[in-house]
Amino acid sequence: MARVTVEDCVQKVPNRFELVLLAAQRARNLSRGEELTIDRDNDKNPVVALREIAEKTISPDDLKEELVHSLQKYVEVDEPEPEAAPLISAAGGTVDADDTEVTVDRMTEEELLKGLEGLTPPEEQPEEEE
Repeated sequence: MARVTVEDCVQKVPNRFELVLLAAQRARNLSRGEELTIDRDNDKNPVVALREIAEKTISPDDLKEELVHSLQKYVEVDEPEPEAAPLISAAGGTVDADDTEVTVDRMTEEELLKGLEGLTPPEEQPEEEE
């Protein structure tokens, strides 16, 4: 393919806006030093990226995943959940998970305000002169 056209790439990536994003991501990767999958033929990185997309030497899905990952501010780390430790009773024996009851205390807004009022020191009143 001597020249790459948008029509060649749109057959692989139907959305032109997505095509631009993916080609730009691949061009950035090439600038960082990633290996080419086709001959450069004296082309610049954006043209090489479009040619790679048109010739299907790279996966658009992989590029999309890299693009999303590069735009994320907070990356989720998939950590295995810790296994539940066995419960130990006071007598030294084990307790079945079904034997424990979880109780949740509900507090009304009024009870919360009364509790908070009890935490603050009372305001000092100026003494009245007689």
